[in-house]
Amino acid sequence: MLTLRSYVSGSWQAGSGVPAVLENPATEEPLAQASSHDLNFGAAVEYARRVGGPALAGLSFSARGKLLSAASKALYEKRDELIGLAIDNGGNTRGDAKFDIDGAIGTLAAYGELGASLGETTSLRDREGVQPTRSAKLWGEHLWLSRAGVAVHINAFNFPAWGLAEKAAVAWLAGMPVISKPATSTALLAHRIVEILVEKAVLPPGSLGLICGSAGSLLDQLGDQDVVAFTGGSETAHTLRRHRAIVECGVRLNVEADSLNAAILGPDGETGSEVYDLFLNDVARDITQKTGQKCTAVRRIFVPASRLADVAADLADRLAGCRIGNPRDEATTLGPLSTRAQREAVRAGIAQLAATPGAQILLGGADAVPGLDRGYFVRPTLLRCDDPAASSAATLHRVEVFGPVATIMPYDDGAGLAQLVRRGGGGLVASLYSDDRHLVPQLVMALGPYHGRLFLGSARLSGQSPGPGTVLPQLNHGGPGRAGDGHELGGVRGMEFYMQRCAIQGYKPTVEGLLPRSSTPAT
Repeated sequence: MLTLRSYVSGSWQAGSGVPAVLENPATEEPLAQASSHDLNFGAAVEYARRVGGPALAGLSFSARGKLLSAASKALYEKRDELIGLAIDNGGNTRGDAKFDIDGAIGTLAAYGELGASLGETTSLRDREGVQPTRSAKLWGEHLWLSRAGVAVHINAFNFPAWGLAEKAAVAWLAGMPVISKPATSTALLAHRIVEILVEKAVLPPGSLGLICGSAGSLLDQLGDQDVVAFTGGSETAHTLRRHRAIVECGVRLNVEADSLNAAILGPDGETGSEVYDLFLNDVARDITQKTGQKCTAVRRIFVPASRLADVAADLADRLAGCRIGNPRDEATTLGPLSTRAQREAVRAGIAQLAATPGAQILLGGADAVPGLDRGYFVRPTLLRCDDPAASSAATLHRVEVFGPVATIMPYDDGAGLAQLVRRGGGGLVASLYSDDRHLVPQLVMALGPYHGRLFLGSARLSGQSPGPGTVLPQLNHGGPGRAGDGHELGGVRGMEFYMQRCAIQGYKPTVEGLLPRSSTPAT
């Protein structure tokens, strides 16, 4: 069996003790094992700070951008191999595997292009300078400068490629080295990605580390210049927020956690219209893509009350057309969940939603999939609730089932709709399918404070957009409240997490002489 070693302190190192076993979730076949026990986490962090940090921070944005472009090309050359690993270890269909891997390749390329546009400098100017007193000689500016620490990235099981790349690309362009900790259950893909980047010598030594296995005492090694970016469940996020390094040492923490993302069909989305078809296509895809194991997946669907039955029937028909099975079969459109534990959690979640007063299952359910005795499969599940505003319906707005599961609900007007969506407690993305010139701005203003991103589905966008479930590197990814209140990507904005904004005040010519010659303002 393949043993996944960690890449720390500039070398590949195997942990000791009883390893965790990685499986093929479609067949339950063991694929690899991993352990990080007895690794020297202190040395790993110190090596990244001492070697990788200065090497990256000493490069201009343009030079860092070239590294990212080279990393993107190196992964593209191995794309087919990576797709195969995602199918076997992630249970992804080929389309879902490409979604993950192409997302990683594309994000690295996008930040490579951004680096080129920022030019031959190592700092970013924040907005315009200011004369803080009556004296024209005294001048103030704000500069963003690279932090002198290490970025620890704790990634979720669902996107082992994209999750690694989207965090690392931003950190590297900002001038910080990275230690990446993928979820062990699907770490085979992340491990191979790091192998490729190390073999190609794409990055300066110390710029990239990898932990295969438990994070152990990794966070105990962090200090005031270090940062942690986490993607995963809210319970783990709560634990991280209480960690000594965060509370006492001021280590920065960015969290992307739970999200009950909403999709809304406007009253003008009549059956057969371009808006309606776009709505059905996007919602069906974002319920089932990656078997619903997507932080941006649609969990709650809101439609006009007068059309609830018809829309529910059309959506159920779309979902019923999924072909469930081993993703090695090209006819399969819905693969397994990633682990046995994940399958049991989804089954329990479906049962919890179905037990909500007024809720009923229209399609699917928690029962085993007929004909599939092995593997971690579930059926796409659509529930309906006719009174989502009732206090008894709170579970539907509180419990996220991380699988191909969503609930369709009615609304009467824009004000009531906004209140229903807000019951989710803050989300990564909400999508509105409408060309109504009154409703769209009303909901943008009402829902914007509760979401990191709003997707406006329009007839004019039909066939022109990847939909709400695709995270674009140029736009913010994160959301308030239960979503973690995090901010990732967003072009230059994402780099701020890895940099320090410093106010510089002094004699005006001296201060202006420190300004970068060519850069895009950070905000």
